[in-house]
Amino acid sequence: MPHDYRDHPCSPPPHPAGLAAYTDGYSWSRDTVGQSGGAVYRLHGKPGAPSRYIKHGRGDVAHDLADEMLRLRWLAPHIAVPAVRHFEHRAGEAWLLMDAVRGRTAWQALASAPEHAGNIVDALARFLRRLHAIPADGCPFSGDRLHKARARLDAGLVDEEDFDEERAGWSAGRVWNEMTALLPLPPEPVVTHGDYSLDNLFLNHGEVAGCIDVGRAGIADRYQDPAILWNCLGEFGPSLQRRLLESYGIPRPDQRRLRFHLMLDEFF
Repeated sequence: MPHDYRDHPCSPPPHPAGLAAYTDGYSWSRDTVGQSGGAVYRLHGKPGAPSRYIKHGRGDVAHDLADEMLRLRWLAPHIAVPAVRHFEHRAGEAWLLMDAVRGRTAWQALASAPEHAGNIVDALARFLRRLHAIPADGCPFSGDRLHKARARLDAGLVDEEDFDEERAGWSAGRVWNEMTALLPLPPEPVVTHGDYSLDNLFLNHGEVAGCIDVGRAGIADRYQDPAILWNCLGEFGPSLQRRLLESYGIPRPDQRRLRFHLMLDEFF
C-alpha cells in the first residue's frame, strides 16, 4: 500500500513502556491525513512483521480514542476493521495501537483506475450493506450526531470555510436552521460507520478489505453513511453518485433525508 502521499518519516515520539514490545524494530512515519486533533503514526519496515498504526491524543482526543477502541473491538466479529493490539489511557493521555488494513484507500483506487470506477463503487455499496445488516439491537453505541453538532455550533468549532459548494458563504447558524427545518424525518436506525468516506475505506483485490476511523460508529439513521459517501463521490462525477445509491438499494432516494445528512456533516 503506498503511503508517501500521506505520511513523512519521523523519530519515535516519547511513548509508554507498555508499547515497547509492539514498536521495537519498526520505522516510524507521521501521518498527515485524518488526524482529528491528535497524532497518527505508521509503523513499518520491520522484517517479517505487519505494518501498524498508533493514534495518540490528550484531553478530549484521548476520550475519543477510548471510544474508538471500544467500537473497534465490538465491530471486529461483524465486519473488517483494524485489529486492536494495545491500548493505554492514563493521566489524560491515550495511545491506540492497531494493525494496518491492507490495500489502497477507495480514493486512491478511483483516482488510479477510473476504468474500474463502477466496480469499485459497487464494492463500497456491498460493504455498506453488510455493515448496515449488523443487528442494531445488539449495538451499545449511539451514532446520532445531532446533539454533538449543536454543541460544536455553540462552541464556535464549525469551519464555515470548509462547507460544500452548495452552502459556500453560509453561516453555521443558517445551516443549522435549514437542516432542522427538515425534521422530523422517518427513523430507520441501523449500525452506521459515521464517517463513511473514501479515505476511510480500503480496497484489496476489488473488494473492501476494511474500514478505519470508526470512532463515530453506532446506531443512527440509515442515510447517514450513503450520504457522506455520495458527497465524496461528487469529485468523480454524478454517474458514480447515482450508481452508489442504486447499488446500495435506494435508486429513488428520499431527498429530504439525503439533504439533512449532507448538512449535518458540515458540522464535523
